[in-house]
Formats: sequence, structure tokens, C-alpha cells
Amino acid sequence: MSKSDASPILKGWNTYWQGTGDIGAYTSGGVNHPAILTFWNEFFRAAQENYDAPKLIDIATGNGAVVERALEVLGSENSHVTCIDVAAAAIDNVHDRFPGVRGIVADARSIPLDDGAYDIATSQFGVEYAGLEAIDEAARLVADGGQLALLMHIDGGSVHKECEDSLAAITSLQESKFIPLSREVFRTGFDAVRGADRAPYEAAGKQLAPAVRAAESIIGQYGEHVAGDTVARLYYDVGRIHSKIQNYEPTEVLDWLSRMDGELEAYAERMSSMCEAAIDRESFDRICENLSGRGFKLERADPLVPSGEDRALAWVLIATR
Repeated sequence: MSKSDASPILKGWNTYWQGTGDIGAYTSGGVNHPAILTFWNEFFRAAQENYDAPKLIDIATGNGAVVERALEVLGSENSHVTCIDVAAAAIDNVHDRFPGVRGIVADARSIPLDDGAYDIATSQFGVEYAGLEAIDEAARLVADGGQLALLMHIDGGSVHKECEDSLAAITSLQESKFIPLSREVFRTGFDAVRGADRAPYEAAGKQLAPAVRAAESIIGQYGEHVAGDTVARLYYDVGRIHSKIQNYEPTEVLDWLSRMDGELEAYAERMSSMCEAAIDRESFDRICENLSGRGFKLERADPLVPSGEDRALAWVLIATR
């Protein structure tokens, strides 16, 4: 599938990364589990023993979660970091957060860089979105003696389940028409505050009531933190603004709801693509066999299962050329 600027999925990722700024990279990337942080800390500490000043490329970098760990552990003065992402907004954010990092907007299946140009190639929940051929492209960039280190979505894992729940929650909220009905309540409410007939406002409130109950049901079913707190935040913010409607500027509130409508659509696209990217055992085994056939030695190829938990977080693949 071609990811042009016009594609809905790419638009979803660009919308997601726009404005994320200097926030926690692991939260932004959809994963904030301590086991992810521990994995990369241990990987880069081990890399320190093998490379004095490693050249590193991070593929499908997102908000730079792996870049952040690499610079923290290796030190910016001891590493040369390049990052690739198909979303220009992601690269802009990484440039803002890490000015010394080189960023390139490119499809992970066709990276405009030379063979064997890097000591380390990494990706965290990213390269698999472009399809399994993108893993071949990542491998192509690894120099002799270099390493490929990937964390990839695992079918049926905890991240996969979280994405499925988030997608279901957002879809249900959209189906309830919570945002367009809230817009109508605010539009007529602002008119009523200014002395207009209250009947349209009261009618809009009655129409919104089932959507409010739907939002409450979604929060009850999936918890307040589903979809990165988006559902709960929208629900509570609408209620808070409505309770003090006379204190707000109509244009600002209505514009905010329009933006939220677009963000929900982008979030749904993103969750859908994350679910579709999850890799099953058969596909993972094929990836490993392919890398072995390309001359890589598999150092680690297994699920990452945090201590005390039943579900895996990710597939782990570390291979040396």
C-alpha cells in the first residue's frame, strides 16, 4: 500500500504527531511499560561495549522513543543518529526535541541511504507498519558486524489488546455522535446566553443526552484511560465548559470541538493500523528465517513478556550481521 500524503492512514499519523512536542516519548508511542524502557537501556549498554561511536538509524521513529534512549545511554557526543519516518510531523517533532539528530521523511520500504551505512538499525513498533519487506530494507542498512534490533507488535499481546479496546471505544463514541451533538448544544446555548429563544437549546440538550450516556458507558466498560484518556477527557471537558458556558468564547469552543472531531478520526485510523500490523507466530518465524538466510545471526527472537504478566508486550528480534 502506498503511503502518499493523501492516504487516510498517513494523515492519521501526521495528525497524531502534530503538536505532541516534548512529551514522554514512550507514552506518545503507545507504550509506557517499564519493560520497554528496560529493554532499550540494556540493549544500548551492551552496544557501548562493541562500538566506540556507533552510527545508528531508527526506522519509523515516531516521537523518537528509541532515539531518546540511545542518546541517554550512549551520549550524544558518542553516537551519530539518523531517524526515518513517513510522517513529516514526526520528523519535525524529533528535530525539535533532539536538534543534533538527522531526520529523513521516507517510506520504510525504500530508504534513500547506502547499504551497510549503519552499525545499528532499530525500530520500536514501527517498521512492521510498512510490511515485512521493510524489515529487509532495515537489514540492508546494517554494516558487517552491526546489529538489527526490533520491537514489533505481537498478535494477541497486551499492546494489541489495548489498541483493539481503544479502537472500539473511539468507534462507539463516534457512532453516538457525541461531538456533533455537543456542538449543537453549545451553538444554541451560546445563543440562549445572549437572549435568544431557549427552546432550540433545550431540544439540543435532549438529543445529546443519549450520547452522554453512551460516553459514560464507554468509560465504564473500558476505563477512564482508554484511548489515551481521550474519551474521558472529552466527556469531562464538555461537561465543565457547559456548566460555565457564559464564561467561554463561542468560536473557541466550537473550533475546539471541530479539532477534536478530526483527532478522533485520526486516532481511529491509527489504532486500526496498529491492530493490522500485529505479527503472528508464523509470520515472525518467516522473518527470522529470512534474516538468517541473509547472513544474520539471531541473538534473540522471542516474545517480551514482563515479569508477573500473562500477555506479551512485543516480539523481540536482535540479530548480528
